[in-house]
Amino acid sequence: MPAQSRFHRFALFALGLGIAGLSACDTGPTPEAVRAELVRRIPRSVPDRAGWARDIQAAFAAQEIEPSTSNLCAVLAVVEQESTYRADPPVPGLPTIARGEIDRRAARLHVPAFMVDAALEMRSPDGRTYAERIDALRTEQQLSALFEEMIQRVPLGRRLLRGFNPVRTGGPMQVSIAFAERNARGYPYPLDGSIRHEVFSRRGGLYFGIRHLLAYPAHYTQPLHRFADFNAGWYASRNAAFQRAVSLASGRALVYDGDLLAPGAPMDRPGTTEAALRDMGASLGMDAATIRAALQRGRTLAFEDTALYRDVYALAERKAGGPLARARLPQIDLSSPKITRKLTTAWFADRVNGRWKQCMAR
Repeated sequence: MPAQSRFHRFALFALGLGIAGLSACDTGPTPEAVRAELVRRIPRSVPDRAGWARDIQAAFAAQEIEPSTSNLCAVLAVVEQESTYRADPPVPGLPTIARGEIDRRAARLHVPAFMVDAALEMRSPDGRTYAERIDALRTEQQLSALFEEMIQRVPLGRRLLRGFNPVRTGGPMQVSIAFAERNARGYPYPLDGSIRHEVFSRRGGLYFGIRHLLAYPAHYTQPLHRFADFNAGWYASRNAAFQRAVSLASGRALVYDGDLLAPGAPMDRPGTTEAALRDMGASLGMDAATIRAALQRGRTLAFEDTALYRDVYALAERKAGGPLARARLPQIDLSSPKITRKLTTAWFADRVNGRWKQCMAR
């Protein structure tokens, strides 16, 4: 940890309580001091360290996130892991990924392969065929822009690709584009076309990545669990620990994946975690509707204020004979066309945590 400074107490506070969304205090560091610290902590091999520092500091200021050393290093660790400081990092094998997505989409819509091939042989405005442009793809921004153009110009484009863009994450922190679009209010820069386009810029990718990583309160005691949440969704680490408590209290085996509700599950077909809780309904003094209402708050801090959360831990800790952790790494296997080997959320969190420690010591 760096030498003591008059701002060091903020770093300890953010790290100790895990509450990164606190508003910056009037006595906090100046923008110049924050940028200077970032420049010191960004690896010397990175081009334009001052530019990266400027965009990161601006994102912290716009969202009123405390620029503690811990928080700054958390952002730098994710950037290094996800893109090695490139705003639009290249993706190995992207042409194959893109054509595979088109072919799967065509098969789903029962469009014959020869019609897809014919459409892709059409000449684009730059003189190349769309098939040739797919073969030349190197980055997600290129792929996203090409799909948008093909929707407008290629025969079958609207039928085949409308509302479908295979690029779902982007930018230097590989933040979800859907997340950025949901959280666009307050974006401090003029839009360059759309929020999707902004995500692929350094300033936009950093702004929304920092929002996803730090702009929510959590009672974590170490950044490791926030890194897991960055990969798996807000409060996934807290929810995975809660699932373990449910498993201990109910005696039912569960996967600790952080998903408390099965997506779109009707009341008569609950997911495994909800079903285990319903089995405990008599012990908890709660009916199915009460349990469902509490679980619907599972992606918010307020879930910890529910009777369900408190009572499950009380039962589980009596069975365990002692206190249980309130956070654990979710058990999730990562799946994406870009992933070519077995990876997990725990692997991601551990890798980023290692980079965070290096930054803190730098």
